[in-house]
Amino acid sequence: MALTLMKGSEAIAEAAIRAGARFFFGYPITPQTEIPEYMSARMPEVNGCYLQAESEVAAINMVYGAAGTGARVITSSSSPGVSLKQEGISYCAGAQLPCVILNVMRGGPGLGSIQASQGDYFQAVKGGGNGDYHLITYAPASIQEAINIMMFAYDKAEKYRVPVLFLADGIMCQMMEPVEMPEMVEYHVDPEKKPWAATGWKPGDDPSKRAVINSLYINTEELTVHNNELQAIYGEIRKNEKMWECYRTEDAEIIITAFGTVARIAKSAVDTLRKEGYKVGLFRPITVWPFPYEELKEAAKGCKAILDVEANEGQMLEDVKLAVSGSIPVDYTGHCGSQMPSTAEIIAKVREMKEGL
Repeated sequence: MALTLMKGSEAIAEAAIRAGARFFFGYPITPQTEIPEYMSARMPEVNGCYLQAESEVAAINMVYGAAGTGARVITSSSSPGVSLKQEGISYCAGAQLPCVILNVMRGGPGLGSIQASQGDYFQAVKGGGNGDYHLITYAPASIQEAINIMMFAYDKAEKYRVPVLFLADGIMCQMMEPVEMPEMVEYHVDPEKKPWAATGWKPGDDPSKRAVINSLYINTEELTVHNNELQAIYGEIRKNEKMWECYRTEDAEIIITAFGTVARIAKSAVDTLRKEGYKVGLFRPITVWPFPYEELKEAAKGCKAILDVEANEGQMLEDVKLAVSGSIPVDYTGHCGSQMPSTAEIIAKVREMKEGL
């Protein structure tokens, strides 16, 4: 395939269309507005539906409705907008509706800034809405990786009947990179493969097979059974769907942990430090839920310390510490808001840590 220079937001939107998405519901907010803008032009070309909702709350409830028919549906927003969607996301999780949600993170809290951030990690992986639920959450580090993941994201969502969340940031969606776009997937709803979906019911059909899309269980025993079923599904996801990257960790004395765009900055720091003789590597979770705890623990065997780098207060730091269970020191460097950690800062911090080992 030929390489095409594309803006991140447009490439990710096109990938969703090529993965079979035919419904987009959203609302403009910087720095992801180019996604709905692109969808507004492309969806009519593929006989899809683009609808700018009156609010983020309305958009996620439209996702609930379309996903309930078995269709492949997508919504996108940025941090404050995703916060508004949290009730509806919890409803989608409770009703076991496959869908894809894009969060192009910006600085916060509140309205914050329109620049990139990683401040929504807790919201994404610890549950932003009410109840005991999880979303398969991908944190791609490049536009191409986001495209590649999008091509199987709906398959994972439908296999487990869970929403899938992409945790991106403003840098990824605003920058341009050469990418390979995959071929179009011909997707059609098959009621036999999706018996849970509301694809139509007529008098005379077996009433027991009538699809009911619901997350309300008044009876506590029924709700307990439902939650136990969800937890069993999440257990299968934890076993089967973790993704991660180890970069030069085989002989590393210090391992840097980072996700998303920040991991690219950290990788540059690793290469520079290696040239200076420092044994440094990078562990990058690609799924931040489920988090690859065992894989990080294995990568850290023989390692003397870990440096966690993030564009937030150190939210993933908690999961990194859980992975190694106090067996080695874990330090942190980064910034809140929208200031990205620099390669120079990471290098300086590693040098400082090395002196203390």
